[in-house]
Amino acid sequence: MNRALWSQIKEKLEETKARDIVVLDVRKLSSMTDFIIIATGSSDRQVRAICEYLRENAGRPFSTEGADEGRWILMDYFDVIVHIFQDDMRRYYDIEGMWLNAKRLS
Repeated sequence: MNRALWSQIKEKLEETKARDIVVLDVRKLSSMTDFIIIATGSSDRQVRAICEYLRENAGRPFSTEGADEGRWILMDYFDVIVHIFQDDMRRYYDIEGMWLNAKRLS
């Protein structure tokens, strides 16, 4: 099931023209989730639109944080956590750097 969910979310992100999509397999490194997906949008509007598209086409997440601002949105699907950033926020928080030992699936 997890693979199906992260794969579906990645596909939906690609449909929205999100950039630099990365899927990290953190099953051996974390007990809070199995996969982390990171994607970039070019503006507040695009980041919010990506979030809304995922809600409508990949299912409603358990929770969503940051949707009001649109610079960084976190969507929690339990086994998959999705981070949608603008470029500067993605570089600043460097989620990929925090998970250097995670296997990249994309």
